[in-house]
Amino acid sequence: MKFASFRIRGVPGYGLVTVDGLRPVPATFAARHPDLKSAIAAGMLKDAAAAALANPRLPDPAQVVFDPVIPNPGKILCVGVNYLAHIREMGREPPAQPVIFVRFPDSLVGHGQPLVRSRASTQYDFEGELALVIGRSARHVTREQALGHVAGYACLMDGSVRDFQRQTSQFTAGKNFPASGAFGPYLVTADEIPDPAALRLETRLNGQVMQGAPTGDMRFGVADLVAYASTFTRLEPGDVIATGTPSGVGFARQPPVWLQAGDVLEVEISGLGLLRNPVVDGD
Repeated sequence: MKFASFRIRGVPGYGLVTVDGLRPVPATFAARHPDLKSAIAAGMLKDAAAAALANPRLPDPAQVVFDPVIPNPGKILCVGVNYLAHIREMGREPPAQPVIFVRFPDSLVGHGQPLVRSRASTQYDFEGELALVIGRSARHVTREQALGHVAGYACLMDGSVRDFQRQTSQFTAGKNFPASGAFGPYLVTADEIPDPAALRLETRLNGQVMQGAPTGDMRFGVADLVAYASTFTRLEPGDVIATGTPSGVGFARQPPVWLQAGDVLEVEISGLGLLRNPVVDGD
C-alpha cells in the first residue's frame, strides 16, 4: 500500500495511491482518523486503504499539493555518517554507535514543493536518504523485534547548510533551516519492503546522478537504528528516522557543488517512488 498526505484548496487530507490515481479517505473515516499519523497509531492503515478504495479518485491531480508524508511527526531522528562509502569520502572512521541528530518538522516540505536556499549561506548541500516511519510504540526493542515496529518507508532529502553545520560539534543549526529538506512522495507500507537493505537509492541534480548506492552499504541498518533509538527514547507511531546518505554529496566534490535557485533535485529509491523538488532563494 502507498499513502500520501496532501492539501486540496488548502484543506489537509491523506489517501491511498493507486495505479489510476490518488483516492482520499472519505470524510467519515477522516473524522475518526484525521491524518496519516493517527491512522498509523490506531493500527488502521488497512482500513484506511479499504475506505479510500471505495471513494472516487481525484479527477484533477493538479489540485493536489503534497505535504511531507507525515506532516506532524513527534520526532524526526536523523543518522549521520552511516554509509561506508560516505564515511570514506569524509575521511572519517566508522562510528562505534549511530550518530544521531534531530530535525524540526518545519524543516521539511512535501514532494513538488520548493526547497529554500537561505540567504544566510552559500553552502546548501543535498543528501538523499531512506526514511522509515514508526508504526508501533517501541522502547528497548531488540534488533530482531525492530522491523515489526516499522509502518513503512519513504524518500527523504536531508538538506544541509554546511557552514552552519560545522560551526559546532552538533549538527542542529545546519540541518534545520525552514524548508531545507523534503519528505515523500509516498509512505510505502513495510509489507511491500521485506528487506530495506535490498533497495537502491539515487540522487539526481538537474538530471545528473550525484549519489547512487545500495541501502545495504549502511554501517547501521534499519533494525539497528530502531533498536538503538528505542534505548534512549520511546519511539511512537508517526516518528521518523532518516537513515543517512551515501557518498557523492556536494561538499565532498572538487570543486564543491552547492544547490542554487533554479536547480531541481530528485531522490529516487527502488519501490518507494521519486521525490522531486525545485530550489528557490529565500530568507
